[in-house]
Amino acid sequence: MSASEKAKAKAEQVKGTVKKQAGRSVGNEGMTVKGQAQQSKGAAREAKEKTKDTFKNRG
Repeated sequence: MSASEKAKAKAEQVKGTVKKQAGRSVGNEGMTVKGQAQQSKGAAREAKEKTKDTFKNRG
């Protein structure tokens, strides 16, 4: 996983976590859901990059 892609994935996860917690704090369910979605998107991006690295290193 390239360093920039890894940073993007982690940043997306952190932003999602912050947004989700902020939504919970103020009772905004929509913000909570959007934060969870953003967090999941970051996790998926990280998993994709790890998979690419696995196959890249096999070759």
